[in-house]
Amino acid sequence: MTVNIPDNNQTEIEAAAFRRMVAHLQKHTEVQNIDLMDLAGFCRNCLSKWYRAEAAERGFDISDPQARERVYGMPYDDWKARYQSGDKKDHKPGPQS
Repeated sequence: MTVNIPDNNQTEIEAAAFRRMVAHLQKHTEVQNIDLMDLAGFCRNCLSKWYRAEAAERGFDISDPQARERVYGMPYDDWKARYQSGDKKDHKPGPQS
């Protein structure tokens, strides 16, 4: 059964789902970006780049560090120092769409 959801409500639902995903990733710092990339084809850095691109399309100039902080919940260098484990593997480019 298809549910007709008005566009504004659809946007709110999608935004809430995004916020939950970001909160989940912030809570689960044991999940490494390289593992996300290997399994899902995207990582926290991809999310921050998509966030920045969508902000730019709407006329907001957000720096890469600002976008990353939004996704990581702290400055990126702090997150790496606290939670990144193992040798950094080559980061594969994520999907662009």
